[in-house]
Amino acid sequence: MNAVSKIRFRDPQIEMAHGAGGKASRRLVEGLFAPLLFGDRVEPLEDAAHVSINGTRIAITTDSFVVKPLRFPGGSIGELAVNGTVNDLAVSGARVEAMVVTYVLEAGLPTEILEAEVRAMSKAATSAGIAIAGGDTKVVEHGKADGMYISTTGIGRLIPRISISAASVRSGDKVLISGPVGDHGITVLIARGELDLEGEVCSDTRSVLPLIEAMARVAGPGIRWMRDPTRGGAATSLNELARDCGLGVLLFEDAVPLRDTVRGACELLGLDPLHIANEGQFLAVLAPEYADRALDALRHTPGGHDAAFIGEIREQPPGTVLVATSYGGTRVIDMLVGDPLPRIC
Repeated sequence: MNAVSKIRFRDPQIEMAHGAGGKASRRLVEGLFAPLLFGDRVEPLEDAAHVSINGTRIAITTDSFVVKPLRFPGGSIGELAVNGTVNDLAVSGARVEAMVVTYVLEAGLPTEILEAEVRAMSKAATSAGIAIAGGDTKVVEHGKADGMYISTTGIGRLIPRISISAASVRSGDKVLISGPVGDHGITVLIARGELDLEGEVCSDTRSVLPLIEAMARVAGPGIRWMRDPTRGGAATSLNELARDCGLGVLLFEDAVPLRDTVRGACELLGLDPLHIANEGQFLAVLAPEYADRALDALRHTPGGHDAAFIGEIREQPPGTVLVATSYGGTRVIDMLVGDPLPRIC
């Protein structure tokens, strides 16, 4: 059977939902890109690929950033591009060593805005301890790029004592999140002027590498799986895990850290906070015997004081994420459908 016959993507055209990280994105990647680009490879697709070069294992990731507006409370596209690349490698168990970057600039972009984003990128890279090794610049016609888009590729070396995969997850494992959910997505929405809401909220964009390294030092062998829940939020990441490991995930609604402003915005818009993007948090599944020391390590690391256990892995129902509500019932929470908050990263 040739690659063309394996294509399962049947949508007649590309829509915004195909870039939202939910079901439509999964259909596009698994139904079109994977058959044509990856052939018969069947392992789950992760945020970073691990490859061997002359016997040396490295991790590599690539990403693009098209956030609108370019600047928002707590961050900007330049900072986001660095942190997103660092985090994709970190949750794959790797420490970024070098990064290359491409700027796609729109004709008419004020130089002061470009300079501010290059400075933001430089500051974030210095803070993360990585080198910008090279890059490229392209300019497109006015009105064709919302000011600028940024693409990055990062290369990292593996963190000792961490070996993660969905296949290693077991019933009874604990689900941990490093901090409050939904801050980034709601911040960007408010920054667009699309939501008049009282209360302060800032994007959580940051490098999670220091938190993961602190956790790895005390609980490395017990880290089964990690993911940074960006597009599609925590619910989508955990649904991907449930599908890939063949087990169920039970979340405890009251245990999920959530700011009042984010809760209010989600109630107003009819959204589930677990579907809202984060840019500075990570999910981890831990073996029970390592769970408490991992949580303690995070809470004693700057930026990790809000880390919490939010659920556990169950045998039943397989491939499903359930949420135990504060009213004593349970509900199924699926992957994100559609694109409720476009252009957030």
